[in-house]
Amino acid sequence: MDTDARLTLLNQVGEEVVTPDELRMFLDTHDSFIAYDGFEPSGNPHIAQGVMRAINVNKVTKAGGRFKMLVADWHAWANNKMGGDLEKIKTVGRYLIEVWKSTGMDLDNVEFVWASEMNKDPEYWKMVMKISINSTLNRIVRCSQIMGRTEKDALQASQVLYPCMQAADIFHLRADICQLGMDQRKVNVLAREIAPKLGFPKPMIISHHMLMGLGQPPAGEISAEEKALAMKMSKSKPDSAIFMTDTAEDIKRKLNKAFCPQKQVLENPVLEYCKYIVFERFPALEIHRPAKWGGDLRFDSYNALEAAFEKGEVHPQDLKAATADYIDKLIAPVREHFEKDPTAKKLYEEVKSYQVTR
Repeated sequence: MDTDARLTLLNQVGEEVVTPDELRMFLDTHDSFIAYDGFEPSGNPHIAQGVMRAINVNKVTKAGGRFKMLVADWHAWANNKMGGDLEKIKTVGRYLIEVWKSTGMDLDNVEFVWASEMNKDPEYWKMVMKISINSTLNRIVRCSQIMGRTEKDALQASQVLYPCMQAADIFHLRADICQLGMDQRKVNVLAREIAPKLGFPKPMIISHHMLMGLGQPPAGEISAEEKALAMKMSKSKPDSAIFMTDTAEDIKRKLNKAFCPQKQVLENPVLEYCKYIVFERFPALEIHRPAKWGGDLRFDSYNALEAAFEKGEVHPQDLKAATADYIDKLIAPVREHFEKDPTAKKLYEEVKSYQVTR
Protein backbone atom coordinates (compact mmCIF):
# COMPACT_ATOMS: atom_id res chain seq x y z
CA MET A 1 0.00 0.00 0.00
CA ASP A 2 1.50 3.36 -1.02
CA THR A 3 1.65 6.47 1.15
CA ASP A 4 -1.45 8.06 -0.35
CA ALA A 5 -3.57 4.97 0.31
CA ARG A 6 -2.32 4.73 3.91
CA LEU A 7 -2.97 8.44 4.43
CA THR A 8 -6.51 8.03 3.12
CA LEU A 9 -7.22 5.41 5.78
CA LEU A 10 -5.68 7.45 8.58
CA ASN A 11 -7.46 10.62 7.53
CA GLN A 12 -10.74 8.73 7.65
CA VAL A 13 -9.99 8.08 11.32
CA GLY A 14 -8.72 11.55 12.16
CA GLU A 15 -11.06 14.45 12.71
CA GLU A 16 -7.80 16.28 13.38
CA VAL A 17 -4.24 15.29 12.44
CA VAL A 18 -1.21 16.92 14.06
CA THR A 19 0.48 17.44 11.75
CA PRO A 20 -0.46 16.29 8.22
CA ASP A 21 2.98 17.11 6.83
CA GLU A 22 4.77 15.18 9.58
CA LEU A 23 2.51 12.19 9.05
CA ARG A 24 3.16 12.07 5.30
CA MET A 25 6.92 12.36 5.78
CA PHE A 26 6.84 9.62 8.41
CA LEU A 27 4.84 7.21 6.24
CA ASP A 28 7.18 7.82 3.32
CA THR A 29 10.03 6.36 5.37
CA HIS A 30 8.27 3.82 7.62
CA ASP A 31 6.33 0.73 6.57
CA SER A 32 5.00 0.22 10.09
CA PHE A 33 4.42 2.24 13.22
CA ILE A 34 3.20 2.02 16.80
CA ALA A 35 -0.19 3.59 17.52
CA TYR A 36 -1.33 4.11 21.08
CA ASP A 37 -4.70 4.41 22.77
CA GLY A 38 -5.64 4.05 26.40
CA PHE A 39 -8.98 3.34 28.01
CA GLU A 40 -10.27 3.60 31.54
CA PRO A 41 -12.17 0.46 32.54
CA SER A 42 -15.26 2.04 34.04
CA GLY A 43 -18.39 0.01 33.54
CA ASN A 44 -20.38 -1.24 30.58
CA PRO A 45 -18.87 0.12 27.32
CA HIS A 46 -21.08 1.97 24.86
CA ILE A 47 -21.07 1.66 21.10
CA ALA A 48 -18.39 4.32 20.56
CA GLN A 49 -16.01 2.41 22.83
CA GLY A 50 -16.96 -0.89 21.23
CA VAL A 51 -17.94 -0.92 17.55
CA MET A 52 -16.63 2.52 16.60
CA ARG A 53 -13.31 1.88 18.37
CA ALA A 54 -12.94 -1.37 16.41
CA ILE A 55 -13.67 0.41 13.11
CA ASN A 56 -10.93 2.97 13.74
CA VAL A 57 -8.40 0.44 15.04
CA ASN A 58 -8.83 -1.68 11.92
CA LYS A 59 -8.18 1.27 9.62
CA VAL A 60 -5.01 2.12 11.53
CA THR A 61 -3.70 -1.46 11.46
CA LYS A 62 -4.52 -1.75 7.75
CA ALA A 63 -2.34 1.34 7.22
CA GLY A 64 0.58 -0.42 8.91
CA GLY A 65 -0.06 0.29 12.56
CA ARG A 66 0.63 -1.97 15.49
CA PHE A 67 -1.76 -0.89 18.21
CA LYS A 68 -0.71 -0.74 21.85
CA MET A 69 -3.95 -0.49 23.78
CA LEU A 70 -3.30 0.59 27.35
CA VAL A 71 -5.70 -0.84 29.90
CA ALA A 72 -5.50 2.25 32.12
CA ASP A 73 -6.51 0.62 35.38
CA TRP A 74 -4.34 2.85 37.57
CA HIS A 75 -5.60 5.91 35.72
CA ALA A 76 -9.20 4.86 36.40
CA TRP A 77 -8.21 4.34 40.04
CA ALA A 78 -6.70 7.85 40.18
CA ASN A 79 -9.92 9.19 38.60
CA ASN A 80 -12.04 7.43 41.24
CA LYS A 81 -13.82 5.19 38.74
CA MET A 82 -15.76 2.20 40.09
CA GLY A 83 -15.72 3.87 43.50
CA GLY A 84 -11.93 3.72 43.55
CA ASP A 85 -11.95 -0.10 43.76
CA LEU A 86 -8.90 -1.26 41.77
CA GLU A 87 -10.01 -4.91 41.65
CA LYS A 88 -13.36 -3.95 40.15
CA ILE A 89 -11.56 -1.75 37.64
CA LYS A 90 -9.37 -4.69 36.57
CA THR A 91 -12.42 -6.91 36.15
CA VAL A 92 -14.05 -4.28 33.92
CA GLY A 93 -10.81 -4.14 31.89
CA ARG A 94 -10.98 -7.88 31.21
CA TYR A 95 -14.66 -7.51 30.35
CA LEU A 96 -13.98 -4.79 27.78
CA ILE A 97 -11.34 -6.96 26.08
CA GLU A 98 -14.02 -9.66 25.77
CA VAL A 99 -16.32 -7.11 24.12
CA TRP A 100 -13.71 -6.34 21.47
CA LYS A 101 -13.28 -10.03 20.70
CA SER A 102 -16.78 -10.02 19.22
CA THR A 103 -16.71 -6.67 17.40
CA GLY A 104 -14.40 -7.67 14.59
CA MET A 105 -11.40 -5.76 15.90
CA ASP A 106 -8.08 -6.80 14.30
CA LEU A 107 -6.70 -8.32 17.50
CA ASP A 108 -3.76 -9.88 15.65
CA ASN A 109 -2.29 -6.40 15.51
CA VAL A 110 -3.40 -5.18 18.92
CA GLU A 111 -1.39 -5.61 22.11
CA PHE A 112 -3.13 -4.96 25.42
CA VAL A 113 -0.80 -3.42 27.99
CA TRP A 114 -1.95 -3.08 31.59
CA ALA A 115 -0.92 0.11 33.38
CA SER A 116 -0.62 -1.83 36.64
CA GLU A 117 2.07 -3.99 35.02
CA MET A 118 3.78 -1.24 33.06
CA ASN A 119 4.23 1.01 36.05
CA LYS A 120 6.20 -1.62 37.95
CA ASP A 121 9.14 -0.33 35.92
CA PRO A 122 10.97 2.41 37.90
CA GLU A 123 11.77 4.11 34.58
CA TYR A 124 8.07 4.76 34.09
CA TRP A 125 7.81 6.74 37.32
CA LYS A 126 11.02 8.52 36.47
CA MET A 127 9.31 9.64 33.26
CA VAL A 128 6.23 10.81 35.20
CA MET A 129 8.53 12.85 37.44
CA LYS A 130 10.33 14.42 34.47
CA ILE A 131 7.02 15.45 32.91
CA SER A 132 5.78 16.99 36.16
CA ILE A 133 9.06 18.91 36.59
CA ASN A 134 8.73 20.33 33.09
CA SER A 135 5.05 21.31 33.41
CA THR A 136 3.23 24.00 35.34
CA LEU A 137 0.24 23.17 37.52
CA ASN A 138 -2.00 25.36 35.37
CA ARG A 139 -0.90 23.47 32.25
CA ILE A 140 -1.73 20.15 33.88
CA VAL A 141 -5.13 21.35 35.15
CA ARG A 142 -6.01 22.46 31.60
CA CYS A 143 -5.77 18.79 30.63
CA SER A 144 -8.65 17.87 32.96
CA GLN A 145 -11.00 17.21 30.01
CA ILE A 146 -9.14 13.93 29.41
CA MET A 147 -10.70 12.64 32.64
CA GLY A 148 -14.21 13.80 31.81
CA ARG A 149 -13.76 16.86 34.04
CA THR A 150 -13.57 20.59 33.49
CA GLU A 151 -11.14 23.15 34.84
CA LYS A 152 -13.94 24.34 37.15
CA ASP A 153 -14.14 20.97 38.92
CA ALA A 154 -12.43 20.52 42.28
CA LEU A 155 -9.76 17.97 41.40
CA GLN A 156 -8.31 15.40 43.75
CA ALA A 157 -4.52 15.27 43.98
CA SER A 158 -4.58 11.94 42.11
CA GLN A 159 -6.36 13.65 39.21
CA VAL A 160 -3.55 16.21 38.96
CA LEU A 161 -1.11 13.29 38.66
CA TYR A 162 -3.21 11.68 35.92
CA PRO A 163 -2.12 13.85 32.92
CA CYS A 164 1.53 13.34 33.85
CA MET A 165 0.95 9.58 33.84
CA GLN A 166 -0.87 9.66 30.50
CA ALA A 167 1.88 11.68 28.86
CA ALA A 168 4.44 9.23 30.30
CA ASP A 169 2.45 6.35 28.77
CA ILE A 170 3.07 7.76 25.29
CA PHE A 171 6.84 7.79 25.73
CA HIS A 172 7.08 4.54 27.68
CA LEU A 173 5.17 2.70 24.96
CA ARG A 174 7.35 4.31 22.26
CA ALA A 175 4.24 5.48 20.41
CA ASP A 176 4.72 7.09 17.03
CA ILE A 177 1.06 8.10 16.80
CA CYS A 178 -1.42 8.94 19.55
CA GLN A 179 -4.76 7.67 18.24
CA LEU A 180 -7.33 8.73 20.80
CA GLY A 181 -10.51 10.79 20.81
CA MET A 182 -10.71 14.55 20.41
CA ASP A 183 -11.35 14.77 24.15
CA GLN A 184 -7.77 13.56 24.74
CA ARG A 185 -6.19 16.17 22.51
CA LYS A 186 -4.79 18.40 25.26
CA VAL A 187 -2.58 15.78 26.87
CA ASN A 188 -1.33 14.60 23.47
CA VAL A 189 -0.32 18.17 22.66
CA LEU A 190 1.38 18.36 26.06
CA ALA A 191 3.41 15.28 25.11
CA ARG A 192 4.42 16.91 21.80
CA GLU A 193 5.49 20.08 23.57
CA ILE A 194 7.55 18.30 26.19
CA ALA A 195 9.07 15.56 24.00
CA PRO A 196 12.21 17.50 22.91
CA LYS A 197 13.06 18.25 26.56
CA LEU A 198 12.95 14.52 27.32
CA GLY A 199 14.91 13.44 24.25
CA PHE A 200 11.98 11.92 22.35
CA PRO A 201 10.62 12.69 18.87
CA LYS A 202 7.30 14.50 18.88
CA PRO A 203 4.47 11.96 18.67
CA MET A 204 1.97 12.62 15.91
CA ILE A 205 -1.71 12.88 16.81
CA ILE A 206 -4.69 11.39 15.00
CA SER A 207 -7.77 12.36 17.01
CA HIS A 208 -11.00 10.62 16.13
CA HIS A 209 -14.49 12.12 16.31
CA MET A 210 -16.39 11.83 19.58
CA LEU A 211 -19.80 10.32 18.91
CA MET A 212 -22.43 12.51 20.53
CA GLY A 213 -25.01 11.26 22.99
CA LEU A 214 -28.59 10.60 21.91
CA GLY A 215 -30.08 13.48 23.89
CA GLN A 216 -30.63 17.09 22.87
CA PRO A 217 -27.42 19.14 22.85
CA PRO A 218 -27.14 21.74 25.62
CA ALA A 219 -28.29 25.28 24.91
CA GLY A 220 -27.16 28.56 26.40
CA GLU A 221 -23.82 30.24 26.92
CA ILE A 222 -21.33 27.56 27.93
CA SER A 223 -17.73 26.95 26.95
CA ALA A 224 -16.82 24.69 24.05
CA GLU A 225 -15.21 22.26 26.51
CA GLU A 226 -18.30 22.12 28.72
CA LYS A 227 -20.50 21.59 25.66
CA ALA A 228 -18.28 18.78 24.38
CA LEU A 229 -18.45 17.02 27.74
CA ALA A 230 -22.22 17.51 27.96
CA MET A 231 -22.76 16.07 24.46
CA LYS A 232 -20.66 12.97 25.09
CA MET A 233 -22.24 9.64 25.76
CA SER A 234 -22.36 8.98 29.48
CA LYS A 235 -22.60 5.80 31.52
CA SER A 236 -24.37 7.82 34.21
CA LYS A 237 -27.12 8.59 31.65
CA PRO A 238 -27.95 5.13 30.23
CA ASP A 239 -30.39 6.45 27.61
CA SER A 240 -27.72 8.72 26.13
CA ALA A 241 -25.99 5.78 24.42
CA ILE A 242 -26.36 2.30 23.01
CA PHE A 243 -24.37 -0.11 25.15
CA MET A 244 -22.62 -3.16 23.81
CA THR A 245 -24.95 -5.65 25.50
CA ASP A 246 -28.22 -3.76 24.99
CA THR A 247 -31.18 -5.83 23.85
CA ALA A 248 -32.96 -5.20 20.56
CA GLU A 249 -35.78 -3.64 22.58
CA ASP A 250 -33.34 -1.32 24.39
CA ILE A 251 -31.84 -0.18 21.09
CA LYS A 252 -35.21 0.55 19.52
CA ARG A 253 -36.46 2.38 22.61
CA LYS A 254 -33.37 4.59 22.92
CA LEU A 255 -33.24 5.49 19.24
CA ASN A 256 -36.98 6.10 19.13
CA LYS A 257 -36.63 8.83 21.78
CA ALA A 258 -33.33 10.20 20.42
CA PHE A 259 -32.99 13.85 19.44
CA CYS A 260 -33.57 14.00 15.67
CA PRO A 261 -35.42 17.13 14.47
CA GLN A 262 -36.87 16.99 11.00
CA LYS A 263 -34.50 18.34 8.30
CA GLN A 264 -31.76 19.14 10.87
CA VAL A 265 -28.42 17.56 9.99
CA LEU A 266 -26.12 19.40 12.41
CA GLU A 267 -25.81 17.98 15.93
CA ASN A 268 -28.16 15.14 15.01
CA PRO A 269 -27.09 12.00 16.91
CA VAL A 270 -29.08 9.57 14.75
CA LEU A 271 -27.33 10.81 11.61
CA GLU A 272 -24.02 10.54 13.48
CA TYR A 273 -24.72 6.86 14.17
CA CYS A 274 -25.34 6.41 10.45
CA LYS A 275 -22.21 8.26 9.37
CA TYR A 276 -19.68 6.86 11.82
CA ILE A 277 -21.05 3.36 12.37
CA VAL A 278 -23.72 2.10 9.96
CA PHE A 279 -22.04 3.15 6.69
CA GLU A 280 -18.68 1.93 8.02
CA ARG A 281 -20.01 -1.62 8.38
CA PHE A 282 -22.79 -1.85 5.77
CA PRO A 283 -22.70 -1.00 2.03
CA ALA A 284 -26.07 0.75 2.15
CA LEU A 285 -28.89 1.81 4.45
CA GLU A 286 -32.40 0.74 3.52
CA ILE A 287 -35.55 2.31 4.93
CA HIS A 288 -38.73 0.28 4.76
CA ARG A 289 -42.03 2.13 4.87
CA PRO A 290 -45.58 1.66 3.51
CA ALA A 291 -46.36 2.72 -0.04
CA LYS A 292 -48.70 5.42 1.24
CA TRP A 293 -45.68 7.09 2.87
CA GLY A 294 -43.52 6.86 -0.24
CA GLY A 295 -42.37 3.25 -0.16
CA ASP A 296 -38.92 1.86 0.51
CA LEU A 297 -35.72 3.87 0.16
CA ARG A 298 -32.10 2.84 -0.29
CA PHE A 299 -29.03 5.00 0.27
CA ASP A 300 -25.64 3.86 -0.95
CA SER A 301 -23.69 6.58 0.85
CA TYR A 302 -24.02 8.72 3.94
CA ASN A 303 -23.93 11.92 1.89
CA ALA A 304 -26.98 10.78 -0.08
CA LEU A 305 -28.84 10.02 3.14
CA GLU A 306 -27.96 13.37 4.69
CA ALA A 307 -29.06 15.28 1.60
CA ALA A 308 -32.41 13.47 1.50
CA PHE A 309 -33.00 14.02 5.21
CA GLU A 310 -32.21 17.73 4.93
CA LYS A 311 -34.78 18.03 2.12
CA GLY A 312 -37.42 16.34 4.26
CA GLU A 313 -37.56 13.24 2.07
CA VAL A 314 -36.82 11.02 5.07
CA HIS A 315 -38.94 11.29 8.20
CA PRO A 316 -37.08 11.14 11.54
CA GLN A 317 -39.11 8.16 12.75
CA ASP A 318 -38.31 6.18 9.61
CA LEU A 319 -34.62 7.00 10.02
CA LYS A 320 -34.67 6.01 13.68
CA ALA A 321 -36.35 2.67 12.95
CA ALA A 322 -33.88 1.80 10.18
CA THR A 323 -30.87 2.85 12.26
CA ALA A 324 -32.05 0.72 15.18
CA ASP A 325 -32.20 -2.34 12.93
CA TYR A 326 -28.65 -1.88 11.65
CA ILE A 327 -27.23 -1.14 15.10
CA ASP A 328 -28.92 -4.25 16.48
CA LYS A 329 -27.21 -6.36 13.79
CA LEU A 330 -23.85 -5.07 15.05
CA ILE A 331 -24.63 -5.58 18.73
CA ALA A 332 -26.16 -9.05 18.31
CA PRO A 333 -22.80 -10.93 18.03
CA VAL A 334 -21.65 -9.28 21.27
CA ARG A 335 -24.80 -10.32 23.10
CA GLU A 336 -24.37 -13.84 21.76
CA HIS A 337 -20.72 -13.97 22.91
CA PHE A 338 -21.71 -13.05 26.46
CA GLU A 339 -24.57 -15.54 26.45
CA LYS A 340 -22.58 -18.54 25.17
CA ASP A 341 -18.97 -18.05 26.34
CA PRO A 342 -18.68 -19.09 30.03
CA THR A 343 -15.76 -16.77 30.83
CA ALA A 344 -17.36 -13.79 29.13
CA LYS A 345 -20.71 -14.50 30.77
CA LYS A 346 -19.16 -14.61 34.24
CA LEU A 347 -17.38 -11.31 33.66
CA TYR A 348 -20.57 -9.71 32.39
CA GLU A 349 -22.59 -10.80 35.40
CA GLU A 350 -19.91 -9.47 37.74
CA VAL A 351 -19.67 -6.11 35.99
CA LYS A 352 -23.47 -5.79 35.97
CA SER A 353 -23.45 -6.11 39.75
CA TYR A 354 -21.18 -3.08 40.20
CA GLN A 355 -22.37 0.39 40.98
CA VAL A 356 -21.26 2.39 37.93
CA THR A 357 -19.76 5.75 38.84
CA ARG A 358 -18.84 8.73 36.72
